[in-house]
Amino acid sequence: MSIRLGYQMPNFSNTSSVRELFPAVIAQAREAEAAGFDAAFVMDHFYQLPLVGGPEEPMLEAYSALSGLATATERIQLSALVTGNTYRNPALLAKTVTTLDVVSGGRAVLGIGAGWFELEHQQYGFEFGTFTERFERLDEALQIIEPMLRGQHPTFDGKWYRAQNAMNEPRIRDDLPILLGGGGEKKTFGLAARFADHLNIICNASELPRKLDALHQRCAEAGRDPATLETSFLALAIVDEDGDRARKQQADILARLGIDLSTLTEAERRETVADRQFAGTPDEVAEQIRTRVLDLGIDGVIVNMVTNGHEPGVVSAVGQALRPLVSTPRS
Repeated sequence: MSIRLGYQMPNFSNTSSVRELFPAVIAQAREAEAAGFDAAFVMDHFYQLPLVGGPEEPMLEAYSALSGLATATERIQLSALVTGNTYRNPALLAKTVTTLDVVSGGRAVLGIGAGWFELEHQQYGFEFGTFTERFERLDEALQIIEPMLRGQHPTFDGKWYRAQNAMNEPRIRDDLPILLGGGGEKKTFGLAARFADHLNIICNASELPRKLDALHQRCAEAGRDPATLETSFLALAIVDEDGDRARKQQADILARLGIDLSTLTEAERRETVADRQFAGTPDEVAEQIRTRVLDLGIDGVIVNMVTNGHEPGVVSAVGQALRPLVSTPRS
């Protein structure tokens, strides 16, 4: 597995009817595939996220949607970014993602994290627990899931989960990739060093040097060569052929969050969500991602485009600008 360039679809509020919703998702995935993206992602949430919209806005169940995309695409890898571990029994999740792998002909990736959106837990009846408990659960879950993906039959009796000789058939392969997502320098990075093929780092871009240092420390503690753990960064791209229009869209988005970039110093800007955003023309966004992310030593980038990723041609334009930056391994 390699994910140097990924496309995430976080927004399903851009069609006039529910019947048009999934055809629009298919169109984006197909455009990403044709544009050379390595993977297409949906979010594993039941409500829309606060930074994107209200909880009542449309949100698809991740694995049902991914299975639909599997039959509508041919080459692109498919994953949740990322599966909330608290939402599913780990053995069931291993079965679910393995079935997606069978349906897609070997294109599934297990993206997984500890879970964080408390409102969903409260209203759907999932146990939320403390921060520490959620990471205890993720650690235990991976001790069941990882061997099940490899064709083993784990028996496990933990604080949170149990499995007894858990079988997982059929499987196309024994190396279905595991992607961990998050920014926690101790817990998330430690689990990535032990279990993952890929780490998607979610943080402000200015934090990346510190994050990479911490990741190297966790790999050293686990006895792992960090070069064997691929990394990517989740970038919020606001893109338009008219760069000024894109920057105006960025300003409008930030204003709704109470942020006025014109009043902030550079140091203050780095403390806001603006430090995760990249605004301008496709070429301008690509240059920003190169200098602020890739040149720091991150292997790849996963982009979402909340404002206009659903518009035909936008994903292709961004892919064309970014693909040359990530097409070969970086030293």
